[in-house]
Amino acid sequence: MEKGFLQIESMRSRCSAAEWQARVDLAACYRLVDIYGMSDMMANHISSRVPGEDGAFLINAYGMMYEEITASSLIKIDHDGNILSKPDFGDLNYGINKAGYVIHSAVHAARPEVDCVIHTHSWASMAVSSLECGLLPLTQTSMRFLKIGYHDYQGVVLDLAEQASLVEDLGQGEALILRNHGALTVGRSVGEAFNWMHRLELSCRSQLAAMACQTPFVKVAPDVLEETWNNYQPSTRRPYGLMEWPALLRKLDRMDPSYKT
Repeated sequence: MEKGFLQIESMRSRCSAAEWQARVDLAACYRLVDIYGMSDMMANHISSRVPGEDGAFLINAYGMMYEEITASSLIKIDHDGNILSKPDFGDLNYGINKAGYVIHSAVHAARPEVDCVIHTHSWASMAVSSLECGLLPLTQTSMRFLKIGYHDYQGVVLDLAEQASLVEDLGQGEALILRNHGALTVGRSVGEAFNWMHRLELSCRSQLAAMACQTPFVKVAPDVLEETWNNYQPSTRRPYGLMEWPALLRKLDRMDPSYKT
């Protein structure tokens, strides 16, 4: 084993071409979340539905850093948390994190149109999640989240009973603030979910920067807020990620193409 790297046998021959592409995109998303400062060592999770397999999705092995996730290191599980396939991790024998299974299986089961779910504990989203005011529409970017949902903290997400309220609070939206916890976004593609999370993160960071100035905020008229929010909705524009995702993959290829192994 090369020092500092896990040697994981390729899973490419053990899955369909569609699943392999889903694995590559999901591994890329893990790397990008880390690059953009939204990872939390080996905590948190990003999942992707397996094309053509009802009730199956891919998620990270609990014990790996986001920066080392590869297409072959991902574990395939079903909505009940059963492991359907995973690589040979040797003596490490990594499995999945239960909190990740509880959160992600709930969303995938309730929202069949959603292909990807991203959950983060970034410093900015955790800070905003602890504020009574929540996320404020202070900037054009944050106006996209004018009607974001909120999910009250109920402890570490280990109880399946919490799935119902989590799904209800997300509704048909693309983003959710987990109170006293972090953030969650979904998308009909990995690129779309990443776009929502990246913009949510920027919104949280800019709000905290503005609040730190301790001066009054510039007010925006309610009708302008509503119009701006509407312009960002999937029903009024092309899906997010269509243009950004190929460029982001090129960025990764220049930096470190090992995510595709």
